[in-house]
Amino acid sequence: MILAEERFAICEYARKMTADGLVVGTSGNISVRSGELVAVTPTGVDYSSLRSQDVPVVSLDGSIVDGDLRPTSELPMHLTVYTKAVDPEGTPVNAVVHTHSVNATAVSTLVEEVPPIHYMLAAIGESAKVARYATYGTPELADAMLEALDNRRGCLLANHGTITYGDSLHSAYHRAQQLEWVCQVWLTARSAGSPSLLSQQEIEHVVEKLRGYGQR
Repeated sequence: MILAEERFAICEYARKMTADGLVVGTSGNISVRSGELVAVTPTGVDYSSLRSQDVPVVSLDGSIVDGDLRPTSELPMHLTVYTKAVDPEGTPVNAVVHTHSVNATAVSTLVEEVPPIHYMLAAIGESAKVARYATYGTPELADAMLEALDNRRGCLLANHGTITYGDSLHSAYHRAQQLEWVCQVWLTARSAGSPSLLSQQEIEHVVEKLRGYGQR
């Protein structure tokens, strides 16, 4: 089976995504790129019963290479990230995570950019924008997402959810978690009063600090 490790990882992270409350039912989707091929969650399959062989593999033009199930309806977004998104540091884009997480989706209906309530917003970039609304699964949504991703590793999708990417499935998923958490912090603070926000200068400073963060 081609891309066996990538397909297995998608199954594991799809179940984790459900357990972590980032999606409900069969919503949200995950993909991993290896060379010119992409393994991606299928459409309409319960993640609790998802098996490696259920994960379709497609080429970068969307043609099915392996698997009997149809890929997610959000395939245009995933392929657009792989073929057109540019990581701020030039790091390879090898994984994409799309969620319907509650707090981030709620924030996407209130603002055009995630307020800088916490420095971990820098995990996404100098800001996290909200892509204009477009119907799911359409080229229009992929275009809106790409615009919001400019020099960023994730964004909110208006009235829809989030999308993040990384050089690995772990990093893409971590950014989805951080984006959801930052949105939850802002909503919680906002419900109690008028939260103080960090300056753009501070967020940019943390972006620089994060470049060398972690073990190497």
